[in-house]
Amino acid sequence: MLEASSAAFIASNFGLGDRATLIGPVARGELGQVWRLITSNGTWAVKEPFELKSEAESREEAEFQEIARDAGIPAPGVLRSADGDVSLLVDDLRICVFEWVDVLERDPNLDPVAVGRIVASIHRVPFPEIRGEDPWYRQPISGDRWEELTDDLKRAGAPFADELASYRGELAVLAALVEPPTVLQTCHRDLWADNLLATSSGGLCVLDWENFGLADPSQELCLVLFEFGIGEAGRARDIYRAYVETGGPGRVTSRRTFSMLIAQLGHIGETGCKQWLTAEASSPEREHAATWVGEFLTQPLTIDAIDRILDAIHSR
Repeated sequence: MLEASSAAFIASNFGLGDRATLIGPVARGELGQVWRLITSNGTWAVKEPFELKSEAESREEAEFQEIARDAGIPAPGVLRSADGDVSLLVDDLRICVFEWVDVLERDPNLDPVAVGRIVASIHRVPFPEIRGEDPWYRQPISGDRWEELTDDLKRAGAPFADELASYRGELAVLAALVEPPTVLQTCHRDLWADNLLATSSGGLCVLDWENFGLADPSQELCLVLFEFGIGEAGRARDIYRAYVETGGPGRVTSRRTFSMLIAQLGHIGETGCKQWLTAEASSPEREHAATWVGEFLTQPLTIDAIDRILDAIHSR
């Protein structure tokens, strides 16, 4: 884990001034966490991944983010060191530094028109196709696997085991809907409310571009309709209409267009369950996993929820 004592070393390598202070972590995702670096020249975000990355991988992600920024997508700028690298090896981890953006807390209740427009703008960017498809976004979790997980969780005394068991039948029905994407282009693939945030200045900002790769924009749009529609027909309709009017290429035509959302949510839920099972009792890791699974079960995706979105976006 990064330490506050690394502040001067990071600031020096990126030419960010002196009197450096590293505060945090101030934010955490599933792939890494963010520290706030304050120096005599300003404030920056230092991203610490939980798994070591190479400079080549970090550069690939940085270039993708820079393409988005050049196309007008609001995203933090990527800094480079004096050697031209986008990452820096600090002890046994490789960090990256970004412009600091004052983002607000996660809020799925953002202006739906603004959300639809920004997603359409992302989908209109001609990103290079340098990363292929990933099973996380196209292969559902099977009913047998949910049954196995439920049994393991019950034996381990998981507080959410019974709730997962009652949801298992719906998950199997959803998994049967999943079909391969019909149109592929490079997408963000992680447009949850954790990564599409409002800023203190009143705009929006898109974070965490490292999961980019080939996906179907229509299927990614369904993720956004579910996440930011928050179960309200009017919001889903406003997001979709703003997306289409802004020139977004995706179109939602049936339940099967929700394939990517079904697959992603399934993998998110399964990962949280596995982490709970492998974490030590009363550990922060187990508590984090329980929260993750709780979110998966509190706002579950269902056939009825999908049909309400379809009815909303196709109503006149």
